[in-house]
Amino acid sequence: MTKTTSLLGILITIIAGIFLYMKLCSSCGVPIAEEESVSEEVIAEPEAPKSTSFPFALSNGDYDCNTNDNFNFNVSSSVILKPLATNVSDCIGSLKTFMDGNADKVINATGYYKSDETNDSAFPNLGLARANAVKNYLVSMGISSTRINTFGKLMDDMVPADNMFMGPIEYGLADRAADADDQLQALFDKINADPLVLYFDTAEASIQLSAEQRQKVADISRYLDLKDGATANVVGHTDNEGSNVTNMRLGQGRADFAKDYLTRNGIATAKINTSSKGESQPIESNATEEGKAKNRRTVVTVQQ
Repeated sequence: MTKTTSLLGILITIIAGIFLYMKLCSSCGVPIAEEESVSEEVIAEPEAPKSTSFPFALSNGDYDCNTNDNFNFNVSSSVILKPLATNVSDCIGSLKTFMDGNADKVINATGYYKSDETNDSAFPNLGLARANAVKNYLVSMGISSTRINTFGKLMDDMVPADNMFMGPIEYGLADRAADADDQLQALFDKINADPLVLYFDTAEASIQLSAEQRQKVADISRYLDLKDGATANVVGHTDNEGSNVTNMRLGQGRADFAKDYLTRNGIATAKINTSSKGESQPIESNATEEGKAKNRRTVVTVQQ
């Protein structure tokens, strides 16, 4: 074997060895890099606000009753959810006893509402409507409406629980105002000087209240509550379309419809009198459509 052949054999052997090494053990002796960990930023979802709850809390030194339960209402509603908790009923019972023995005291009930609620009541806001509903319940339990003042208060921090507000009513006890009678007389004069007037479409009896009209309803309700023996007079009027007999019936129907509307909004039906004047007392000329529209009306005043 020649020297050249030997060298060639050695070279082939080296090349083959390198080839096999790379083929069969390409990762031998080479450190394997650790898999890079991918850190994902976890963004926590904002925690849902906890529902609010207001207690039945009434105290003035002479009287005290507190319980975590209270009157509850659905969102956008002034209808009390029943049944009431036993603790609330117990507080109302003891409150009646206290009021019977303290003729100089009055109850202040303030209802809460949120600005994004839908107000389908006849009152300026749902807070006042809720306070009025509580007032009516207290009256049904034997507490005179003349001893209860109602108010509404915006409370946008309220958070409902399953579409229900828990206890959106605040209570207080106070002395009867020294000028209470003068205030009532001023309210009487205000209502009758600029009475609530409800307008109707031809042959229809539907009611759509403006903000000003809602305030007038609240004033009427307040006066009837605080003045013993007071009543509301609801008088229906029409234009001159149709016969007098038909218009008398139509005017009465409108007056009765308005009474039903006021009753559904918390004014006692026994305190509302209705009548019809038909077409007999126009306030504008029936010769124009604008005049006829003004004559199709129902007027609500109060009587001492």
